Amino acid sequence: GESTFGRLDVLYNNAGIFLPEDGAITELEETVWDRVLNVNLKGTYFVCKHGIPALLRAGGGSIVNIASFVALVGCTVPQDAYTASKGGVIALTRSLAVQFGPKGIRTNAICPGPIETPMLTSWLLTDPEAKRIRLARIPMGRFGQPQDIVYMALYLASDESAWTNGATLSVDGGITVNYF
Repeated sequence: GESTFGRLDVLYNNAGIFLPEDGAITELEETVWDRVLNVNLKGTYFVCKHGIPALLRAGGGSIVNIASFVALVGCTVPQDAYTASKGGVIALTRSLAVQFGPKGIRTNAICPGPIETPMLTSWLLTDPEAKRIRLARIPMGRFGQPQDIVYMALYLASDESAWTNGATLSVDGGITVNYF
């Protein structure tokens, strides 16, 4: 960012993988655990570690981290590595908000619900019952679209959110408040 635009104003951490082998902790292979946490949490760590100095040089900015609704409510279908990794993203977000807020850097997390992306549809298209069950839990009756998350990220990156720091914002069609 700095070499191209002269300064960096926003870090956007959208790294995330979900592996089909992810499951219950008692059956989860350590290699799967490590791979998921390396991408989802360690990736966020690396971007922040190397991006925050540029934000400081710019006099402040915004960090937008992507977590997940499952980090807030758990998951009825065990995906323990994914859930833990996204919970870690929320914890890191809060820590960075406290550390760097006084230096003009706001840090917030977005917790998307099920978003209609290849990561979701690759397995839902093969299991109509799983799709029906998921949709039944979303009060708005549809999966989210990528732009639903983009609009929240744009808000958090903008000056309109100048007083928002350390927040964990659900963008999930209401699934978090309807989870049972």
